[in-house]
Amino acid sequence: MHTFNKLALAVGVSAMMAFSAPAMAAVDLSAETRAYREFVIGQIDELEKGTRQFAEALRAGNVAEAKRLYPRIRMYYERSEPIAESFGDLDPRIDAREADLEKDQIWMGFHKIEKILWTQNTTKGTEETAKKLLDDIKELRAKVPTVEVTGELMVQGAVDLLNEVSTTKITGEEEIFSRTDLYDFRANIEGAEKIFELLKPKLKEKDAKLVQTLEQRFAAVNALLDRYKVGEQDYKPYTDLSEADTRQLAEAVNKLGEPLAQMGVLLAP
Repeated sequence: MHTFNKLALAVGVSAMMAFSAPAMAAVDLSAETRAYREFVIGQIDELEKGTRQFAEALRAGNVAEAKRLYPRIRMYYERSEPIAESFGDLDPRIDAREADLEKDQIWMGFHKIEKILWTQNTTKGTEETAKKLLDDIKELRAKVPTVEVTGELMVQGAVDLLNEVSTTKITGEEEIFSRTDLYDFRANIEGAEKIFELLKPKLKEKDAKLVQTLEQRFAAVNALLDRYKVGEQDYKPYTDLSEADTRQLAEAVNKLGEPLAQMGVLLAP
């Protein structure tokens, strides 16, 4: 129903052409990369803490609490994906969707628990998966500090976060059982915006107009997402949005992705 891949093609194309590693190496981004590493470590710390609470709710048979925690905890992972997804063996164990499973692949992680919670309205059958999920997130936390964070990783990561929203998550395929997709959208946008904020001082020296454009377009996307908030931290089910709503959101994300991809070019000497 919600398919807007054509709207988002420009983001992926721009991302491939926007910058090169030599261009990024010409600018001293040591302070920015250190700050980004610390940001991601902080997010994964919160992910581990939240997953522990999630596992406790599942063990206690508290369906309502597990459902409340599920989308909020996942936001820490979604914000951190430029680094968190870099471990090819861990990401499928933590975040694989049922539709993406390969033949004979054992399904585990958040989405397996999501399916049980929302289709069966029970925590039965989730305990072992939750235990393994927590173990995998602990392993992720141990590995994150070993990643070499570069300016290229940050710029590409920001573009990839936007591209993920506009080309796949906009279709509603991420949270097909819980319909908590808007939490993921917001977290991806926040992850990209964090990278922009860290790079903004040096971007402003190169092109103040680009910075202004990005500020305006982040604000536009955030304002659209705010329409669907329920209280301070929660969001409406994705199925509450009309096709016109999702089209408008896809277009706003796509408009943001185009100038975001230019960050790499503007950091060249």
